[in-house]
Amino acid sequence: MSLENKNIDGEGINASQKKENAFANLKYLIVGIFFGIVFVKAEIISWFRIQEMFNLESFHMYGVIGCAVFVGLISVQLIKKFNIKTLDGEKIEIQPKTFNKGQIYGGLLFGFGWAITGACPGPLFAQIGTGATVIIVTLLSAIAGTWFYGLIKDKLPH
Repeated sequence: MSLENKNIDGEGINASQKKENAFANLKYLIVGIFFGIVFVKAEIISWFRIQEMFNLESFHMYGVIGCAVFVGLISVQLIKKFNIKTLDGEKIEIQPKTFNKGQIYGGLLFGFGWAITGACPGPLFAQIGTGATVIIVTLLSAIAGTWFYGLIKDKLPH
């Protein structure tokens, strides 16, 4: 391993720690645009669809979320069974999770915010891209909340 592929401690770095030029990041923009189009066409960025879900009036969003959970479950099982590696050839390690009651509080806070604003972090940019510019307030609030959590996270019980 060459020196440029080592971190400060001399250990190997993974792909997320490597610096890429702007052109190499173009792939993320293309995938993001593709997902934005899928979100719009599937109507999962629709405020009305989200309100239908929280009012238990429609199965649409539950179906989308359920399919995503199912695809994720199958994908993780395939990764574990066939020891699939990243595109850079790195081993994928899935760490075991431990339950923490803070996950309940965080989930409730996330759900309330989702229900009130009609937006979750994933499709915020797609919503803004469709012309729902009021969602910029939600985006700025999400950024502020993330910043605030980073500020106080060491003081919270984990």
